[in-house]
Amino acid sequence: MADRFRVTLAQLNPTVGDLAGNAAKARTAWEEGRKAGADLVALPEMFITGYNTQDLVMKPAFHTAAIAEVEKLAADCADGPALAIGSPWVEGTKLYNAYLILKGGKIASRSLKHHLPNETVFDEVRIFDAGPLGGPYAVGNTRIGSPICEDGWHEDVAETLAETGAEFLLIPNGSPYFRDKMEVRFNHMVARSVETHLPVIYLNMVGGQDDQVFDGGSFVLNPGGSLALQMPVFDEAYAQLDLERTDDGWRAVEGEKAHLPDAWEQDYRVMVESLRDYMGKTGFKKVLLGLSGGVDSAIVAAIAVDALGAENVRCVMLPSEYTSRESLDDAEAVAKALGVRYDYVPISEGRTAITNTLAPLFEGMEPGLTEENIQSRLRGLLLMAMSNKFGEMLLTTGNKSEVAVGYATIYGDMNGGYNPIKDLYKTRVFETCRWRNANHRPWMKGPEGEVIRPNVIDKPPSAELREDQKDSDSLPDYPVLDAILDILVDQDGSIADCVAAGYDRDTAKRVEHLVYISEYKRFQSAPGARLTRRAFWLDRRYPIVNRWRDPS
Repeated sequence: MADRFRVTLAQLNPTVGDLAGNAAKARTAWEEGRKAGADLVALPEMFITGYNTQDLVMKPAFHTAAIAEVEKLAADCADGPALAIGSPWVEGTKLYNAYLILKGGKIASRSLKHHLPNETVFDEVRIFDAGPLGGPYAVGNTRIGSPICEDGWHEDVAETLAETGAEFLLIPNGSPYFRDKMEVRFNHMVARSVETHLPVIYLNMVGGQDDQVFDGGSFVLNPGGSLALQMPVFDEAYAQLDLERTDDGWRAVEGEKAHLPDAWEQDYRVMVESLRDYMGKTGFKKVLLGLSGGVDSAIVAAIAVDALGAENVRCVMLPSEYTSRESLDDAEAVAKALGVRYDYVPISEGRTAITNTLAPLFEGMEPGLTEENIQSRLRGLLLMAMSNKFGEMLLTTGNKSEVAVGYATIYGDMNGGYNPIKDLYKTRVFETCRWRNANHRPWMKGPEGEVIRPNVIDKPPSAELREDQKDSDSLPDYPVLDAILDILVDQDGSIADCVAAGYDRDTAKRVEHLVYISEYKRFQSAPGARLTRRAFWLDRRYPIVNRWRDPS
């Protein structure tokens, strides 16, 4: 009986739908394991299809092709270590989320996911069938249990595997980031190791998919919950894990333990990686954005440069007569600090033409919000024209505070293909700018040092659509607004909760009203990086037509 077992952990970045490309990554990982003398090479959940596939995986042609790709992979990887890979699996009329073990040129074993998550970004109950509680599979004479992702968060699957002879747990995951999630993962995995008295291997994927970023951070625990190995967050990486048989059962040999960054760095990394992968996986090479001289467009420009490089970012100032000299100077300073192309496209002439065109219809009516929005929509039109002409994807720059209350012009400044700061409240935008000025990391393609000058961060925010306009003319001050939004949106709280926290009831009711009436705007808004467990899109799905208001 073997007293040592080596697992190659492959923390990699698949692309949804790229079956051949994902299989190629799997073959490379298998070769790495073969060179390292591994007994088993392990890949994350649903690796062959990429994750989260949503309804795509239900398409018979797609899941049939995915399984065929795995069968071909098994034949290619016949002579060497076993290969474990996440894949859809069909039995009769049922479709499963499965973990397939490839040995000897065929699919030798499979585990089927039992607990199907049906919350936040996951809809697996409507996509997959639930597999039964099962036993371990064998690689050589070693028995391994593989609860799949959500199964690892419930004690019954792990306990059943332990009771039926599993010698350690290998848990493949497609677990996307939200702020401070690593602590949640550790807590669940420690519980599994304590309950089963087995080593626990938590293997997660990396990479961006639409709004989600899979942050890796794979780790290994010995019985009782002691950390034996920690892989880095966000980076593709391999780790060679050795397990040794002792008188007390299998134990993981301690390996490298990567440093885990704080929440500010992880949030920023998510925004960079989500944009980088969204671009790379959709085929876009370059972006452009309107650079207003304000804090939101400045941080989006910095994120874009860090993700893609300055040579792939175009910033455009589109001034009107309401644009201050201060904003012109601030925008230019940011563009120069980041090293991007900076175009100057005044909107005055176009605005005059539109005003004259509408004058017969608007005769006798006072100028107001309509005329303000014309400016924003004209900017959107010009930016989209440049996007079409130059083949550069337009980024939109609205923060979560604005997205929540609809403080944005639909078909104007909401235009764009992606929004890196969609889940970042305004108060965190300010602090994120300060963090970026003070920090630089090897994964950033932008320059070191101060890239957003302090005046951009410190001046009162303004849309500059009329004389002396300030955001505070239309909204509560951002610290108050964000605190109320955190209660109503992130905590799913009530008006009474806002009042109990010390906020004015009328202000809270006004914010609630703005949130509800802005649903139609969010429905048409660009996707953006998910930073919290209550991001706008899949985490929070509300009807557009909705007359209910909290009576408390």
